[in-house]
Amino acid sequence: MLDPVFLQTLFLTLKLAFITTFILFFIGVFLAYILSFTRFPFKALLQTCINLPLVLPPSVLGFYLLISFSANTFLGEFLQKYFHLSLVFTFEGLVFASIVFSLPFMINPLQSAFSSINQNLLDASYTLGKSKITTLFKVILPNCKAGIFSACAMSFAHTMGEFGVVMMIGGHKQGETLVASIAIYDELETLNYTLAHQYAFTLFILSFAILLSLYFVNKKLNF
Repeated sequence: MLDPVFLQTLFLTLKLAFITTFILFFIGVFLAYILSFTRFPFKALLQTCINLPLVLPPSVLGFYLLISFSANTFLGEFLQKYFHLSLVFTFEGLVFASIVFSLPFMINPLQSAFSSINQNLLDASYTLGKSKITTLFKVILPNCKAGIFSACAMSFAHTMGEFGVVMMIGGHKQGETLVASIAIYDELETLNYTLAHQYAFTLFILSFAILLSLYFVNKKLNF
């Protein structure tokens, strides 16, 4: 019989990945559209900020998030006072940190897919009097199914396996912020290799299944 703590931790991990991916999709569509179809000053700066998590050590990002949202800072005090929201050592903090850290994994595939749209399709939509919003939902998104699936799959898998950022901002409070990647570290510290293996193997299987489905779906959508 599986350990109840193991099931609770795994459920929390999947919950975090689902919520993060769901929120990231809407943010990603908005930003990818702007980056693909609009021109504005400081575009390179925005792209740099979005992709910074790809090269920045997770502990660095986690450290600055922890400092920024701690109770003795202006931002942390403001959120606590007016919204009764704490982003340090809470599940909400895990979601926010995961959104920031997984942002490029959502935006880059979407931007690539949007940029590959045939300009004639967009021109035809605009000629028929359709707005940019209507064109986005009726033309662009339906023709980017492979890119959308790739973006969501990669964001989900990346969030599920993240360690550094969630460790810094969330800690390891059982039932609230203890996700599977952190649990592996905790179990290794106590030399509980059996439970550590359960967590590690489960994450391995889930990640493998996500990537395998990604290749199969993309192959099907591209033919």
